[in-house]
Amino acid sequence: MATVDVKNLSNEVVGKIDLADSVFAGPINQGLMHLAVKQYLASLRSGTHKTKTRAEVSGSGKKPWRQKGTGRARVGEIRNPLWRKGGTVFGPRPRSYEAPLPKKMFRAALRSALALKLKENQLNVIDAFTLESHKTKAFSQALSKLGFDRKVLLVDHQENPNLWLASRNLNDVQLLPNLQVTPYHVLNANHVVFTKAAIEALQEVLTK
Repeated sequence: MATVDVKNLSNEVVGKIDLADSVFAGPINQGLMHLAVKQYLASLRSGTHKTKTRAEVSGSGKKPWRQKGTGRARVGEIRNPLWRKGGTVFGPRPRSYEAPLPKKMFRAALRSALALKLKENQLNVIDAFTLESHKTKAFSQALSKLGFDRKVLLVDHQENPNLWLASRNLNDVQLLPNLQVTPYHVLNANHVVFTKAAIEALQEVLTK
């Protein structure tokens, strides 16, 4: 069973926490993590791309000239896809890119991502994000003192208005509730920072 130091915002060790082997010491499935990241990024796509067909472009439906006897190619209307400003054939249409991932596969991918971050020493635990103020400067200095420079994922267990206000103006800091964490969020961060309560709650869910 892996043990991780629990620190406070002053970078002082205030305790230790045991991490379940079933979550943090399991096999790292690269293919499953790749699938989960693809599924998450696909779900962010709006899918609003669209081109006009010959039924939607402007222009008359009248036949420009008679079918035979002119020496010119036969044509039915100026909205013909072969003509300039005509409709588009087989163009993109609005669609949803969401592809639901089974719950067991999602949780297995999240366990793999957490195990990878622990192996790379990028998983950190803070006793609590107790901030006296909502000021961004003070919170940024606290992160610097902890050694978190860029791409920081903060995971908290409860609503924390001061933390939300202090972190929202930091471009490289993302704050999430513990039950909204995905493999993409974990893998995309250089430093994953859990509160003690958040990692215990998430660990309980992932061991089921």
